[in-house]
Amino acid sequence: MTAQAAPIARLRTLRSIALRTPQAKQAAEFYTDAWGLEQVESDNGVSWLRGTGEEHHILEVREAEGNAIGKIAFSVGGRREVDEAARRLTRAGIPLVAEPGILDQAGQGYGVRFADMENRLIEISAEVEAVVWKDASGRAPIPRKLAHIVLNTVDIDAAAEFYTTVLGMRISDWSEHQMAFLRVNNDHHVIAFNQADWTSLNHVAYELPSIDHFMRGIGRLKHHGISPMWGPGRHGPGDNTFSYFTDPAGLVCEYTSEVRQIEEDSWICRVWRRTPELSDQWGFAGPPTARARSHMAGIPDAGGWWEQ
Repeated sequence: MTAQAAPIARLRTLRSIALRTPQAKQAAEFYTDAWGLEQVESDNGVSWLRGTGEEHHILEVREAEGNAIGKIAFSVGGRREVDEAARRLTRAGIPLVAEPGILDQAGQGYGVRFADMENRLIEISAEVEAVVWKDASGRAPIPRKLAHIVLNTVDIDAAAEFYTTVLGMRISDWSEHQMAFLRVNNDHHVIAFNQADWTSLNHVAYELPSIDHFMRGIGRLKHHGISPMWGPGRHGPGDNTFSYFTDPAGLVCEYTSEVRQIEEDSWICRVWRRTPELSDQWGFAGPPTARARSHMAGIPDAGGWWEQ
């Protein structure tokens, strides 16, 4: 990779994540029946699921040999921005996995794909199809959007450098030198990196519209016989509520709400100490349990599945 003069694009939102797992059917059923998402489409072992927000889908679940990230998708303003991102990637010496064009997936859209520094597939897209949500009441405890993704990395400095320099993200806060929280808009973070022994998915967080929706969502899961493995509580960095669960594949999923909103002109990045009271400001959940840490470590993910 050559020197990067400017970010490749102005990212607007975290759009979706694709998960690969041997338990794709069971995971898709969990995210629709218990978690609250709606299946938009399914085809040949792949399910596309949406929340109540504007995205066609926020989660793709695909059958694979092991648990891994399929891709992480971000939105930009239009086709011209996608094309310009591709040109800047090429100038920076970052190979394209897929040239700009119509995406072969549910919801289609126009996008470009490439790999990050740890071989995760990244997609930048625009003009994805819209789907109208059927529940007009707004009362049901259903996730609105993908809130954030936490990624385990073997080199947190290299990860922060790539995502800020190439993708134009801003670092909102650090949790000592263990975690970095990055944003693309006013949400405190949409991606966070956790220093770890191997590259893997730590967890995926889904935003509920309010703390009331958040608590009723936990209650709905309880009625399905599913209890939190950590939470409920409220984090220090980001100030968001949290409650962590595992899906049938053992992947960690989080309900969250009330993430801190950033004012760009006045925000100052801070370094938070890793103490129990800052892991959970409410003092109810405390630090993550041994079980939670084990699941969040995930399994090593070498990426590059598209090359196989």
